[in-house]
Amino acid sequence: MIKTKRLTVRRVGPDDRKAIKDIWAGVAATEYARYDRPNDTDDDSVLKRVEKWSSFRDSMEHVFCAVCLGDTVIGYIALNRREDGYEIGYCFHPDYYGKGYAREGIAGLLDAFGAKCDTRITAGTAMDNIPSVRLLRSLGFRQTGTEKVSFYKDESGEDIYFD
Repeated sequence: MIKTKRLTVRRVGPDDRKAIKDIWAGVAATEYARYDRPNDTDDDSVLKRVEKWSSFRDSMEHVFCAVCLGDTVIGYIALNRREDGYEIGYCFHPDYYGKGYAREGIAGLLDAFGAKCDTRITAGTAMDNIPSVRLLRSLGFRQTGTEKVSFYKDESGEDIYFD
């Protein structure tokens, strides 16, 4: 468990499924949803995903952490092992956007994680997702490349691409 000035960052557990579902539903209603894979929010899908994340509680292969403001899970952070280090991902409930919680939680986790192992950490975000780009830059990430990605199709069935 990691404590920051305002937050607690801890491993995701089975009891976090309602909060994770609420986060996904909240994000799906925002303009930023188009920049990420959609998450199934039916109860069975959320339960299976959170149970899988919980199964890694004692692992460094995949690290799934809930970010808590008091007793409320406001987001989560994932570190997934890759060939050359880890890739970080994060998702926060829109009610908590713009308040510095994502930066504080991710910085706390990266500080603690870096103390345990010296490894490369990468992240990906859409170039048009300006808040996420700013967040990553504020955390010391730098752009090393781009790729075309599509998670959605337009009305005529054509992929919608973004960098």
